[in-house]
Amino acid sequence: MTARRELVLGTVGAVLVCLGAFGVGDPPRNHRLLTDLGLSWLTYGHGKTLCAILFWAGVAAMVFAWVRLGRLVHAPESGVSVASLQRWVLAWAAPLTLTVPVYSRDVYAYLAQGAVFGAGFDPYADGPAHHPGPLLDSMAQVWATTSAPYGPMFVGMIRAVTEVTGDHVILGVLVMRLVLLPGLFLSLWAVPRLAKHFGASPQAGLWLLLFNPMVLIHLVAGPHVELLMIGVLLAGLTLLVTGRHLSGLAVLGLAVSIKITAGVAIPFAVWIWLSHIRSRRPVTARDVVGVFAAVIGVTVAVFGAWTLIVGLGLGWLTGLGYADVIINWFTAPTLAAHLVTLVAAPFVALNLQPVLEVTRTIGSGLLAVILVTLWWRHRHDERDAVAGIAWAMLAVLILEPSTLPWYYTWALGIAVAFTLPGWARATIVGASTFLLIVFQPDDAIAFYQPGALLLAGALSLLAGWSLLHPDPLRLGRFGRWAWHGAGDPSRQPVPTST
Repeated sequence: MTARRELVLGTVGAVLVCLGAFGVGDPPRNHRLLTDLGLSWLTYGHGKTLCAILFWAGVAAMVFAWVRLGRLVHAPESGVSVASLQRWVLAWAAPLTLTVPVYSRDVYAYLAQGAVFGAGFDPYADGPAHHPGPLLDSMAQVWATTSAPYGPMFVGMIRAVTEVTGDHVILGVLVMRLVLLPGLFLSLWAVPRLAKHFGASPQAGLWLLLFNPMVLIHLVAGPHVELLMIGVLLAGLTLLVTGRHLSGLAVLGLAVSIKITAGVAIPFAVWIWLSHIRSRRPVTARDVVGVFAAVIGVTVAVFGAWTLIVGLGLGWLTGLGYADVIINWFTAPTLAAHLVTLVAAPFVALNLQPVLEVTRTIGSGLLAVILVTLWWRHRHDERDAVAGIAWAMLAVLILEPSTLPWYYTWALGIAVAFTLPGWARATIVGASTFLLIVFQPDDAIAFYQPGALLLAGALSLLAGWSLLHPDPLRLGRFGRWAWHGAGDPSRQPVPTST
């Protein structure tokens, strides 16, 4: 079996996304590059329509190729090598490093926060509004007066970027992508090793996380700090499960220093290390105390070192609270608030905000209980502990005040360690496709537009269903060729060698 057609199609799709984003993405505000190049027509009228066609055709091609590739890598005798897939991930990602930011203006916020730090302010206390200029103009203005929620290592990195690029927005975006790209390379290194360690398919792991169009478009074209955080997190976890405990913990400490969410994995490191000791001899009380001390000591030391280097203290705690500004019904507390106001509407007019405060408080309390319960229940061995990390990340996504598409890489990255059943893979395909549609490339959302939601739901169901069923639209012979084609394992000769 060969996946060349699928891999080439995905690359072509990435190129189309790259080109189309210049008209429908999130370009810098008040910047004259397109005007100076005579390309301003791409951002309005027929030019913008053409770009929209290119962009969505590219997204469709990437999803289509991803689904077909998924059928291939899960075939019993897949001849697709890990090395080949690793190279093709870079081919899919390459065009996305050169395009206009899409789906979010967060990269401009990173740069604006770095510029504020470089100008002598404290990004953990002072918002980007303290440093007016093109970076501030280009970011989402809702964050202009809020402080940075990121760990000290990442705050130091964005300051270093703006020290080099200054207020040059386009150069800043390109350099920011270069700074985040090591996360992709770390993921390429860690995913096959983590999957193989637990008996899962390395090819399937690469397919699940790194060929996922939602992940690539949001994290690389976005771009987002999750690209770096998930790579460092997976690298640390890989070192940890393969017995390099201290180095693994140090790398996990780096992940927390990038974004505090990575800290969800730290408590489970205790069970992983103890399970390794248990595989050699009985665990003693001294072992338990020593492992607890090492896990806490190493990660706190790494985080503390970066805190001292950057010199800003623990102000990032303040920034975490600003996530409440984001309101969409994709988390359980926000959905519950919407339902409460909707059900109560015939009887009493309830303002959404006070209801949100109640449901989010309940959600936070429930999340704390669930995280502690998951940590204790998944203590039996290293496989159980890693599964606990995945469930814990998913619980955070469901119960935190707000969730955005790129946050789902937290759970997807851990899931590569396991052989997922078909229904789970189909669900991930459908959910990823849905998130690519209801969130728009110009940072708009269609969560409250019934027509757009129905279309997104239908296309998502089609994508998920087609992963498991050839010819999902029942188009006969043509449908089987289009959706399955060379990717139908039942129609391929079994290779005699790889």
